[in-house]
Amino acid sequence: MVAAFALAACALTLFPFSSSTPLIPTAPEVSRPDASASPDAANTSSVFPRASAISPGFPYGSQKIRGVNLGGWLVIEPWITPSIFDNTGDNRVVDEFTFGQFVDRNSAASTLQNHWNTWITEADFAAIAAAGLNHVRLPIGYWAFDVSAGEPYHQGQVPFLNQAVTWARNHGLKVIVDLHGAPGSQNGFDNSGQKMSFPQWQANSNNVARTSAVIKTLANMFKNQADVVTAIAPLNEPAGFDSGVLPVVKQYWLDSYGNIRFPFGTSQQSNTIELIHDAFQPLSSWNGWEATPNFQGVMMDTHIYQMFSNDQVAQSQSAHIASACGQASRLTSFTTLWTVVGEWTTASTDCAKYLNGRGVGARYDGTFSGSPFVGSCTGLTGNRNTFSASYKTFMRQYYEAQINSYEKAQGWIFWTWKAENADDWTYQAGLAGGWIPQDPTNRQFPNICP
Repeated sequence: MVAAFALAACALTLFPFSSSTPLIPTAPEVSRPDASASPDAANTSSVFPRASAISPGFPYGSQKIRGVNLGGWLVIEPWITPSIFDNTGDNRVVDEFTFGQFVDRNSAASTLQNHWNTWITEADFAAIAAAGLNHVRLPIGYWAFDVSAGEPYHQGQVPFLNQAVTWARNHGLKVIVDLHGAPGSQNGFDNSGQKMSFPQWQANSNNVARTSAVIKTLANMFKNQADVVTAIAPLNEPAGFDSGVLPVVKQYWLDSYGNIRFPFGTSQQSNTIELIHDAFQPLSSWNGWEATPNFQGVMMDTHIYQMFSNDQVAQSQSAHIASACGQASRLTSFTTLWTVVGEWTTASTDCAKYLNGRGVGARYDGTFSGSPFVGSCTGLTGNRNTFSASYKTFMRQYYEAQINSYEKAQGWIFWTWKAENADDWTYQAGLAGGWIPQDPTNRQFPNICP
């Protein structure tokens, strides 16, 4: 993810959705929950049939999540694979939408097909498992299932999603399927598929309806594979800080609960977790939301980065570590839902090429508009062979400080597994470079956090 603060198509049936559709279609006596009805609307026993105990495919609550994101694979991002964008020779191509819009259709289709075939393979799943990890989070865009209204996206991702689930099963890994982009963009970031100055997803009820239809499709695809696909994240990083987004997101979380937990067309419940995002709101603002006993199988996702403001990039290495250590209290004080840090990194600057968007500079070296110069980006990103021993030691300390805090909650999912030229951001490079241990329980700095 990150940015700005980023086979023939399978024939799949999308389920109809309207604002009057009950969450459980065959149980019309169950009213559709309304998130605006009252502060406690999401914890009202009349909303759903009594939630039964869920038996997820991973022992959440007793075993820590240790995972990695497969970023830049089924949703392309300029900073993860800059070559895909640079090779277009067209500066208008800044996201997957404009890639489809401005690049010759046959050429674009060939590029994407080659990318999907090669960027992640079964060897990556084997390496992830060998590194002691137990989860992968797999971003995918809505357009893999639904392209309409003249949208220029290319399809063909779904067979690779299914292949990924098979590979995960082969190597004992669990999969979180993450809907990373929604129609109209839920945040305006390039990683939502379409970069824009203000998100439009929430402004059009059809956008939300199409998104819910995709979630119904995903829930139906994997309802009998909850031993591997343990969770579905119905929307990545909705911009709750933008006007009008949060009320729509809250209603959408409730709708998604019904779509994910009741995929059989009856009152039978699945064992699939609904993984909701905090929408960039304080965790405390979600106290009581979708809480037990009336809801079962809901988990909270929060993303923690320390480079998307001038103040953050200006912090010393020791301040970055102290901030990471301080996250423990924030995470443990929220007790309504299991909480996982679904994105984080060992990078402490925004120096990676295109991290803030294609053609956009970095705050750290002052090339981002309005940002003061902190230092040179040389030796802080790119190829790990340019990293100093002291920098690698810092990244190891920073890694350990973060997982120390995040495992005080339910655990963590690192962003991301690989990138073309941003080794400070990748788990794969960290393993090769030694600042990430082959065994995530190994500690060189066990007392890094007081």
